[in-house]
Amino acid sequence: MSTGQDTRNPDEQTPLIVSPENRSAKRFAMSGETFWKVGAIYGATAVALGAFGAHGLKKVIADPAKIGNWSTAAQYQLIHSVALLIARDNTLAASFFTAGMTLFSGSIYALTLDTARFRFLGPVTPLGGLFMIAGWTTLAFSKSGDAARWRF
Repeated sequence: MSTGQDTRNPDEQTPLIVSPENRSAKRFAMSGETFWKVGAIYGATAVALGAFGAHGLKKVIADPAKIGNWSTAAQYQLIHSVALLIARDNTLAASFFTAGMTLFSGSIYALTLDTARFRFLGPVTPLGGLFMIAGWTTLAFSKSGDAARWRF
């Protein structure tokens, strides 16, 4: 007969389920403080990469379309860095924003620098966009007071 309590070693339990009986899962979960740092670092790198795109990239790449793509990647990264700072305690939305920035902007940066070498990243860009949309949608379906605290 089951008593309703999990008698397994906490380290053997599913790491995605955080419960009083499974405190070890917290070491795998990203905290609001971690998302704050990630958002700040992504924001700083967005400004730096945007400045590089506006000034230094023209010395390496002559194609104005590629320079425009780089600028778009930096803008999206900066906007979603701010969103990540605001929604840092909503771990689902923050995870979506982090994945989206990494995949969307990261793939565009790589494709701009060397299209032939990073051609395989072409399909990754829209996936990153979907992750960013998922982040905003997660916030839309959270209660306004809970939007910054919702966790998965």
